[in-house]
Amino acid sequence: MIEFRNVSKTYTAGKENVEAVHNANFTIEKGEFAFLVGTSGSGKSTLIKMILKEENPTEGNIIINGKDTTYLKQKRVPYLRRSMGVVFQDFRLLPDKTVYENVAFAMYIVNATPKHIRRQVPMVLSLVGLSGKAKMYPNELSGGEQQRVALARALVNNPSMLIADEPTGNLDPETAWDIMTLLNDINMRGTTVVVATHAKDIVDRMKKRVIHIDKGIIDRDDKKGGYNSEI
Repeated sequence: MIEFRNVSKTYTAGKENVEAVHNANFTIEKGEFAFLVGTSGSGKSTLIKMILKEENPTEGNIIINGKDTTYLKQKRVPYLRRSMGVVFQDFRLLPDKTVYENVAFAMYIVNATPKHIRRQVPMVLSLVGLSGKAKMYPNELSGGEQQRVALARALVNNPSMLIADEPTGNLDPETAWDIMTLLNDINMRGTTVVVATHAKDIVDRMKKRVIHIDKGIIDRDDKKGGYNSEI
């Protein structure tokens, strides 16, 4: 569960203050699928960064899984992030590690046992359709396959929520739709999914919840909406 209560974020640019997010209020319930949409610079990436505790709000409170993270101590942030799987536009895979090793790395850093890693990694690779690619390196994969590896890595520690920031930005339309279908399947298994995107066609086609932000202000929140207007 993610809750924003009267959240604002202001950056200082030279002698000016720039408000990236103004008085945001919304709740994303456990098991929900929600799109954060808006043009470049609208504030959606700032919302994502505040969920991930990469940025702190200037005002207001952010509640994650029932806990107020607004004033969370820095040493506690890694534990918060263990409840989140994160996928980015640029994949962020380790080029010198195989598919298996890239996914397993996410388990090593949380001190998972070797036995658990050997059991969990093949299972999650199967989930994203990459069982036959475990020994390959990122440069041997297509963009869509690399994003599937990134998804597997995000899911391998069984997070309660998956946060995806422009996950289809570097993919062709057909591959992008494959990735979104996979995200939908993951959501149907019970994982909360939040996707920041400007992919209008995908948002219109999926008819999920749409939270629209414009110049830092959430101006629309449709339960089953489209990118620009309710469908």
